[in-house]
Amino acid sequence: MSYLTGKRVAIIATDFFEEPELTEPRDRLRESGAEVKVYANKAEPIQAMKGDTEPTRKVEVDGTFDDVDLEETDVLVVPGGTVNADRIRMEPKAQDLVRAFDRAGKPLALICHGPWLLVSAGCAAGRRLTSWPSLADDLRNAGATWVDEEVVVDRNLVTRRKPDDLPAFVGAIERQLTGASA
Repeated sequence: MSYLTGKRVAIIATDFFEEPELTEPRDRLRESGAEVKVYANKAEPIQAMKGDTEPTRKVEVDGTFDDVDLEETDVLVVPGGTVNADRIRMEPKAQDLVRAFDRAGKPLALICHGPWLLVSAGCAAGRRLTSWPSLADDLRNAGATWVDEEVVVDRNLVTRRKPDDLPAFVGAIERQLTGASA
């Protein structure tokens, strides 16, 4: 399939991301023809995890957060993993990227603990979101409406709860990229 040819996806992460939450969207979107690049807070491979305690493999990156170009990117994806999500939310450049994509109305797709970055960037208020259940209070306290659903699309934001929801999450990203409705 190549129906996403010409579409450009940026995935941003730090060390200790949840492996399938980065690799599955990356691989599925590439299989559909999208150009997918991975960016990190450093210009070297980043460590994947299974859960919060089991390192798996390192993933090569295509550049740093500074290399993400809003004008040249169609969607920004933020994988979870508790440690990754806690680290990336403290990165000023990651916060700037989220704010810029949101202001531009470009799709932002955040997985599991990834919506913490929305809170830190000031982009959660007034939005309907899902996440890993332990983030519900954080999102509500930031002014969002939290719901326990597989995938939630609120205008340009796509959020999802957990690894079991990855197929629906990738499908929602594909719909955002093609302009198709649910």
